Amino acid sequence: MNKIAILDLFCGTGGFSSGFVKYNNDFEVVAGVDMLESSLKTFQLNHPDALCFKGDIREIDPTHVEHELQKVNKTVDVIVGGPPCQGFSSIRPFRTTNINDERNTLFEQFAKYVFYFQPKSFIMENVVGLATHNKGKTISTIEKVFRDLGYSIDWKILNAANYGVPQKRERLIMIGYRDGQKVLFPKPTHSFKGKTIGIRDKERKIPTFYEDLPNAISVMDAISDLPLLESGQTAEEYISPPLTDFQKERRRFSDKYLSMHTATVHSPKMLEIISYSGSSIKSIPSHLINSGFSSSYSRLAANEPSNTLTVNFVHPASNRCIHPYQNRALTPREGARLQSFDDNFKFYGSRTQIVKQIGNAVPPLLGFAIAKVIYEAVNIKNNQLSLFDDFR
Repeated sequence: MNKIAILDLFCGTGGFSSGFVKYNNDFEVVAGVDMLESSLKTFQLNHPDALCFKGDIREIDPTHVEHELQKVNKTVDVIVGGPPCQGFSSIRPFRTTNINDERNTLFEQFAKYVFYFQPKSFIMENVVGLATHNKGKTISTIEKVFRDLGYSIDWKILNAANYGVPQKRERLIMIGYRDGQKVLFPKPTHSFKGKTIGIRDKERKIPTFYEDLPNAISVMDAISDLPLLESGQTAEEYISPPLTDFQKERRRFSDKYLSMHTATVHSPKMLEIISYSGSSIKSIPSHLINSGFSSSYSRLAANEPSNTLTVNFVHPASNRCIHPYQNRALTPREGARLQSFDDNFKFYGSRTQIVKQIGNAVPPLLGFAIAKVIYEAVNIKNNQLSLFDDFR
């Protein structure tokens, strides 16, 4: 069969689309668009045959993208992306007669590309807060936009921990099909109990607990093979074999050399704070700190998936990111593991830029799970969708 060509908008590292290629090499990432040079270079390192378009998407016309793709005999079958949510407060219904309006929000740019390329499918990823933004009016407007463009659409809240990612990262996933197919969502492969973000419409959330599924991958399931470090130390080689199937898979294409496993240099005061750290900021003596969120200066639970990583996961003041047993924050390599990046995934930029790229990424294994339903839908015959029908 012909390759299924993916255009990755707001692509960042390209982690989301790399999950599609990892699922099946019938998927091909043909282009990525992002305004951050370091992120786009990371994308290009991992999708070397894809075209890269750097800049504000409002200034990159889809006709230009199409023209460049035509030069290399490529088309667009699937569009993926997570338009930043800053524009949602002012979103207006999309009008196909006014697609070049400079006031369009970033979401409307995503819709503009869908309108122009008419892909067989699109997948839009976003924060859970989009579901309740403006009392639900924003998501209703987005639904109407895509239906007006001729797509059958649906959306649900997925938790990455249910799909083999060692992290309780909830995301709103909207899927659309040009030919009117029913939208199905991937069936969970793992189960966990725990707090999740609340939403009034329970039907919009795929449940997280299943008695007949294995437990979600825990923090130590993901990182226990990595060398011990103290503040400021670096390890450049693996010193033990992989200890779990998850670790084995992340290391499958890596040799003995280990990258990005460098601990933050903590001050003496921070090391004292870390020595007291527990499940919340309440573990820290009050004379050592005077402010912070409840999850600041806190340790990750060893036997559970991690909390959602932030873009500052190497700094204990930002969120729960202290190693379960070692007195330091996570390393970039440990953060990449918790996001389900393979160890051979290449990152470009300074340490600070790479940490932000990791924290902002869509976990590749979440992309992998979604790719399965997209692959089956794009290739299905006679609309006989038989899998995952319990999550319509």
